Amino acid sequence: MALVNNGDYQLRLRDVPVGAQMLFVAFGALVLVPLLTGLDPNVALFTAGLGTLIYQVLTKFQIPIFLGSSFAFIAPVMLSVQRHGTAATLGGLASVGIMYVLFALLIKAKGTSFLLRILPHVVTGPVIMVIGLILAPVGVYMAMGKTGDGAKVLYPENQAMIISMISLAVTVLIAIKGRGMLKLIPIVCGIVAGYATSLVMGIVDFAPVAAAPWFKMPNFVAPAFSFDAIMIILPVAIAPIIEHIGSILAIGSVTGKNYIDKPGVHRSLMGDGVATTLAGFLGGPPLTTYAEVTGAVSLIKIYNPALMTWAALTGIALAFVGKLGALLQTIPAPVMGGIMLLLFGAIMVVGLNSLVQDGQDLMKPRNMVIVALIVVLGMGKMSFSFWGIHLEGIGLAGVAGVVLNLLLPQDRAEG
Repeated sequence: MALVNNGDYQLRLRDVPVGAQMLFVAFGALVLVPLLTGLDPNVALFTAGLGTLIYQVLTKFQIPIFLGSSFAFIAPVMLSVQRHGTAATLGGLASVGIMYVLFALLIKAKGTSFLLRILPHVVTGPVIMVIGLILAPVGVYMAMGKTGDGAKVLYPENQAMIISMISLAVTVLIAIKGRGMLKLIPIVCGIVAGYATSLVMGIVDFAPVAAAPWFKMPNFVAPAFSFDAIMIILPVAIAPIIEHIGSILAIGSVTGKNYIDKPGVHRSLMGDGVATTLAGFLGGPPLTTYAEVTGAVSLIKIYNPALMTWAALTGIALAFVGKLGALLQTIPAPVMGGIMLLLFGAIMVVGLNSLVQDGQDLMKPRNMVIVALIVVLGMGKMSFSFWGIHLEGIGLAGVAGVVLNLLLPQDRAEG
C-alpha cells in the first residue's frame, strides 16, 4: 500500500531499503567534499537530504534525482576558507544558489539556447580542467602524508604512500572491473580499503568516536557575506549550470521521459539553486545532481522518484548520529589523498572530454585564444583587481572565459 500515490511518484514503506541504498551509492562522494574542505560531514548529510526534498517539491516530484555535495567547488572553498574564514565562505556558497535561481528564471524566459551561447563548451570545458589541475597538488600532498597545502607532515612518507596507493588501486579496480551496484561505489570501496590498511598500521585514533555521543545536532554554521569571498566562489558556478542540463538529459534518457520540457529544466535548476542556498545558510557545501545515483537508477530500473525521498530522509536521520561524523573524521589523510589523485585528474578529463565531444577545432584562432587564456590565467597565479573586486585562479579563469567568448568575433569561414 502506497503512503502517497501521485502518478509515477509512489511513496511506499516497502521501498525504504531500496531508497536507503541510493544514499549508500552517493555516500562516499557526498561526505568526501566536506572532509576535504573542513566542513561538517553531518551537516552535508542533512543539507543533501533536505535539499533533495526541496528539489522534489519544486520539480513536482517528477524527477528521480538525488542532490549531493558538488566537487566543482572544492578548490575555491579551500582557498576562501584559508583567506576569509568559514562563515564568509558559506556566504559565497549561498550566493551560488542565488545565481542558479537567476539563471533558472532566465531559462524560463528565454529557453536553454541563450545559455549555450553565453557558456559554450569552449568556455566551460577549460574552466572544469582548471578546477582539476588546481586541485592536483592537494591530492599529491595528502597522498604523501602531508596537509593539503604541503606545509606539515602528518604521517611518515613511506607509510602514507602504501596507504594512498592501496586506496587508489582499489578505487581504480572497482571503477574498471566492478559489476552491478559495486561499480557505482568505487570511492566507498577505496576508502574502506585504505582505512583497513590504516587500521593494520595502527594510525587510526578512535578516541574521538568513543567520546562522541550517539545523538548530536549537526554543527550548523551561519554564513557571513564578504564580496571578496563571493568573487572567489561565484565564477565557478558557470560549469555546474551547464552540467545540470546534461544531468537532466541523462536521467531523461534512462527513464524515457523529457524532463527538459516537463516539469522543465528551469524548475530543476531552480530546485538545485534553492537547495544550495539553504545549504550555504546551514553550513553545508553546494549541491549538484549525482551521476552515481542516476547510474543506480539505470541499473535497478526502478524509476519511482519516491526512492529519492527515502534516500533523503535516511540522510537526514544519519546527520544526527554523532558517532558517524566522528568516525568519518578519523579517516587518515593518505586514504583521501590516494582517491583524490584519481578524482581530481578525472575532473580535468571531464573538462577535456566536453571539448572533444563538442567537436570544436581548437586550432582556430578564436578557440585557441579562449582556451589558452582560461588555462594560463587559472593556473598561472595571475591576480586582477579593479573597483575593489579581486579575481584570481578559477574565478579569474571563469570570468575571462565568459568575457572573451562575448567579445571576440567569430572566426571567418574558410573559403
